[in-house]
Amino acid sequence: QVQLVESGGGSVQPGGSLRLSCAASGSISSTYFMGWYRQAPGKQRELVATIRSSGSMDYANSVKGRFTISRDNAKSTVYLQMNSLKPEDTAVYYCYYRRSIFSDTNWGQGTQVTVSV
Repeated sequence: QVQLVESGGGSVQPGGSLRLSCAASGSISSTYFMGWYRQAPGKQRELVATIRSSGSMDYANSVKGRFTISRDNAKSTVYLQMNSLKPEDTAVYYCYYRRSIFSDTNWGQGTQVTVSV
């Protein structure tokens, strides 16, 4: 089992920036997927960004060019740098970990990001 602890959410004006962190602990595999989902009120949870143990990354079209996912292997931490934030980015952001595409998903507790004037 892997435990995930998130930090870094908050409120920001449109055009602003935030950085989310997700610290992982426990039985971390040498191969994995990690990243972020988000869920806005009344909407389904959507995948925002993924980083694989290989280093490859994927982004949702809605955040490409604005969000950057990265990791610090020594700290077992994944980051999501969010720039040029828009009101539609407002959501609860959840860190996730998955050993493989067939594995169960471990979730963080979620952190609120609010973008408003």
